[in-house]
Amino acid sequence: MKVAVLPSKLQKNWIFQQKEGIIAINKTLQVLKYRNMKKILDIIKDSNYSFSLFDQKLIDELEQKITIKDGKPYVVCAIRDKEIVLKPEEIVRQLYAMKLLGEYGYPKTRIKFEHAIHFGREIKSADIVIFDKDRPTVEYIIVEIKKPKLQDGKNQLRSYTNATGAPIAVWTNGGQISHYNRKDPNYFEDITDIPKADQTLEDILKERFTLKDLIIKDKIPNEGKSLKTIIQDMEDEVLAAAGVDVFEEVFKLIFTKLYDELQSKKDKMRLEIYLEDKLSKEDRGDYDKVKEILAKIDDSSFRVLEFRNTGQSEGELKKKIQKLFDEAKAKWPGVFDEASQILLSPSHLSVVVSGFQDIKLFNSNLQIIDEAFEYLVSKSAKGEKGQYFTPRHVIDMCVKMLNPKAGEYMVDTAAGSCGFTVHTIFQITGHLFQNTDISEKEKENVLKVFGIDFDEKVVRVARTLNLIAGDGNTNVLHLNNLDYERWNESIQNRDWLEVYGAGLKRLEVLQKDKSSYKEFNFDILMANPPFAGDIKESRIIHKYDLGYNDKNKPKSKVGRDILFIERNLNFLKPGGRMAIVLPQGRFNNTSDKAIREYIAEKGRILAVVGLHVNTFKPHTGTKTSVLFVQKWDNKLCPKVEDYPIFFAVSEKSGKDNSGEYVFLKNGGGQSKLDKNGHLIIEHDLHNHDGELPDGVAEKFIEWAKSEKLSFWKQL
Repeated sequence: MKVAVLPSKLQKNWIFQQKEGIIAINKTLQVLKYRNMKKILDIIKDSNYSFSLFDQKLIDELEQKITIKDGKPYVVCAIRDKEIVLKPEEIVRQLYAMKLLGEYGYPKTRIKFEHAIHFGREIKSADIVIFDKDRPTVEYIIVEIKKPKLQDGKNQLRSYTNATGAPIAVWTNGGQISHYNRKDPNYFEDITDIPKADQTLEDILKERFTLKDLIIKDKIPNEGKSLKTIIQDMEDEVLAAAGVDVFEEVFKLIFTKLYDELQSKKDKMRLEIYLEDKLSKEDRGDYDKVKEILAKIDDSSFRVLEFRNTGQSEGELKKKIQKLFDEAKAKWPGVFDEASQILLSPSHLSVVVSGFQDIKLFNSNLQIIDEAFEYLVSKSAKGEKGQYFTPRHVIDMCVKMLNPKAGEYMVDTAAGSCGFTVHTIFQITGHLFQNTDISEKEKENVLKVFGIDFDEKVVRVARTLNLIAGDGNTNVLHLNNLDYERWNESIQNRDWLEVYGAGLKRLEVLQKDKSSYKEFNFDILMANPPFAGDIKESRIIHKYDLGYNDKNKPKSKVGRDILFIERNLNFLKPGGRMAIVLPQGRFNNTSDKAIREYIAEKGRILAVVGLHVNTFKPHTGTKTSVLFVQKWDNKLCPKVEDYPIFFAVSEKSGKDNSGEYVFLKNGGGQSKLDKNGHLIIEHDLHNHDGELPDGVAEKFIEWAKSEKLSFWKQL
């Protein structure tokens, strides 16, 4: 992170002509250093394998057995009782074998390494095989470690289980793990875990499963996966060939699962009270300690979760999930049609429910849901318009810097999944999703938060999340924001009014002119508008000042993001403040000088934050910055000719070069959780409530207070 406060010289082409070096990005990621496991780390560090799934005690136990001979690490194999060279793959195999012996209780006599599997004349070797208790030559569980990528390993497992008839399969690379029940030659169905030595597969499928169990066995922290990768796995397994709209069917199931978790809100409160009493704030970030404490709770009176495949017939499972879906539609109307049905076949639904059932969605900061929906929506060509969901840590930075307060009106004019609106709700209510009813006063404040988007799919996603955050009400509207003169065409549609009418009425209260939807009186606006493609419709271009050139002639085409700049400024009342994500070129292209002058005429440039080039990967590598502006106002922001501007450049994006999130690790090399059970992304935009060093947001707040900005004045 680099921060600078530079004096403004508006008459000399404004400060956006940034000095060389201000936007330079240091692409070197911080090297994570692990303590007490240097031997294993040295062996595994340059491979695709990991050991983050395993307990520190297990790692310590293996390390104590290592001996060095001729510069190579050796260990006595936990199963074969002979000395072997400890290569990366072998580390994972030894750790998993130690887990089978200790945690699962399997005797050595039932476990074999490099077991021969016959494919006609061809013979291959399975990494680990566990044999049936009563039939010692029959394969029961097959574990694949050789393939460090899930799909490669899964394909290998499929061939092994088909050849042997083994009903259970496991893939792991030490950092991720998957457990499968082979239903038939065509499908692998996720299971929560493998049976222990004294259990059967039926015991696993039919176990009583409550919210406590879901927290303990949540795939996201336990298996090192994301909801996106799980959906991709389901696509490979059944969805791609199911003959349905994948977005719609996955959305229905996420919608239904959120509802199922909501029904256990009383249990959630009991668990929270227990954890608050037993664990310090620091220990709440240690997932192993959280699981250890929760395991002691008697949950015999807890509600049993219904969104689960418990071994019933596929037809019975579909009836159960459809019933849950119907209840969810009644709870959160206006997202799905009342007659909407789950279209996946019973056999396909069984596989997908099994894949989703062990993911905890509620009380999330929505990062995991966003990533999944961004992937699904991008498959429907959302990215063609250059509109990508904004990473949650970028959203949190903007919210922290603009400091929305209860009672203020806020809008996102290109809402996407409504990250800006939902996190504004978090800010003004002081909490994340809590599975609890919110007060009437909070509801009143929540209903001053609005979102607008032209993409019907993402509006429905956004409405779902806002309905939850707003306890059953939402102001997310499906409208083309740039073409505001045609809003009446939507408003006159009875079906549209049935869904969006209440939110529209609340929006109309803020109209500057009751006969027009051009200008409003919002306190705050935050948006990441589409920045790919041009608007070419003269009818739309003619409505905007920025649609004309310096000779006052209308342009033939204008960038979408340019029109959004003007549109957004028109949403703000005098003194209103705005954060908008823009392509970097708008800040320093010579051809965009008129745009910068237009903004400077309308308000005070508060800050420019240069985002890392990885921020919106894997969808785009476009370099972007966030512009912060406050409209001129005699009281809140008196107009002056010269003033300082806050500049910052992110050097740690929270993503790697391929666009995958980089999460903070604890001392044991495992992903650390915050007090809400969320994975912590490594970035420099804010301090994540003290989990990270102070970032851009905290530096800005310090500066804003010294500048006595109206929304950061000390009382």
